[in-house]
Amino acid sequence: MVNYEEGVLPVTSMTGFARAEGEMNGCSWACEIKSVNSKGLDVRCRLPHGYDGLEGSARDLVAARFTRGSISVNFTLSRRQSGDNYRINQDVLEQILTIVPDIQRRLPGSPPLSTDALLAVRGVIESVEHEETEEEKEALGDGFLESMGVAIEALGGMRADEGRRLAEVLAAEIDQIETLCVSATEIATTQPAVLKERLNSQLSDIVSQVPALSEERLAQEVALLVAKADIREELDRLRSHIEAARELLASGGAVGRRLDFLCQEFLRETNTLCSKSADIELTRLGIELKAVVEQLREQVQNVE
Repeated sequence: MVNYEEGVLPVTSMTGFARAEGEMNGCSWACEIKSVNSKGLDVRCRLPHGYDGLEGSARDLVAARFTRGSISVNFTLSRRQSGDNYRINQDVLEQILTIVPDIQRRLPGSPPLSTDALLAVRGVIESVEHEETEEEKEALGDGFLESMGVAIEALGGMRADEGRRLAEVLAAEIDQIETLCVSATEIATTQPAVLKERLNSQLSDIVSQVPALSEERLAQEVALLVAKADIREELDRLRSHIEAARELLASGGAVGRRLDFLCQEFLRETNTLCSKSADIELTRLGIELKAVVEQLREQVQNVE
């Protein structure tokens, strides 16, 4: 469990989705925002036709709330049609009325042209799209941005919720790294005696016909081996990284980049520990430690 001090923002994730809707002057719209992980802040906006000028304001709204993540903003706009959006095309109507007498002369006895038949002729009645005034367009633009602000806050809440769960996973993995480091420290303290015994055994097998080394010479050889296999420095740095990682989780906010850097340092020290290992059990612990660090690094990629 990660405990944050009062007033400290929690660790947040970079993944989430939110939607907000609005309507005005016979128009309805929806704003959908999707966020996934990214090295920096990448904002992509898809605005209704004719409202591309709002892109700068939309990007500013996102940048004011988030520091990292690939964020897609998508608007859909619907305009409701009404009877007021139809009109009589006077030019087409006049042309038809002009040729009607000629048709009736050619077809004597034919019934007179009814109003219904006249209006049914293609082109007599046409639909007309409402032309927005500058005031209406500005009001709609303000409405779009307001809905986007609502969606951004909802997305922020979702990323924060996901971040809290992610922080608990990270804290558990850091605890696991610490446990493995403690076990590695216990094994490291027994290495000098193990190396001395191993050296004696190897010398006995290889040079059984040669007098055994003096205790002083044997101590020198063991000291050289121990110096090469000494992992105390790596363990000290690992403990330091563990403390730094916990401090970052407790501080909250946008700590993803710094946690990612710490994971690289964790991995560097773990690789060195494995290369220095002169004990099978220590090697096993080093491999397990490397696996946990890799898991930690994968999870950190989702932290803002």
